[in-house]
Amino acid sequence: MIKGLGGFGDMAKMMKAAKDMQERMGQMQASLDTITVTGESGAGLVKATATAKGELTALEIDPSIFVPSEKEVVEDLILAAIKDAQRKAQEKMQSEMARITQELGLPADMKLPF
Repeated sequence: MIKGLGGFGDMAKMMKAAKDMQERMGQMQASLDTITVTGESGAGLVKATATAKGELTALEIDPSIFVPSEKEVVEDLILAAIKDAQRKAQEKMQSEMARITQELGLPADMKLPF
């Protein structure tokens, strides 16, 4: 600590750490747009792809499930695949947040962003 500044040296250190964390959070948020996850249902007959932020980007449906009498089953499979992709996106986002928290030396159970 610099003499004569009292607690201001610690304050400057804290401000720098906060700025570094803000920059890392911004980078992580931007990277979540490029990270994708794929959810599946019906043993892979329906696949939904989403960004780690949860935005649905693609839907792939095996044509063999298009039987008019099975319309409700197809709808359920599509919904299940989308929910699976969203769940995986949430898990990926949480793991990225945990990684950054650890890299910054913050407590593991700290919730970010504040």
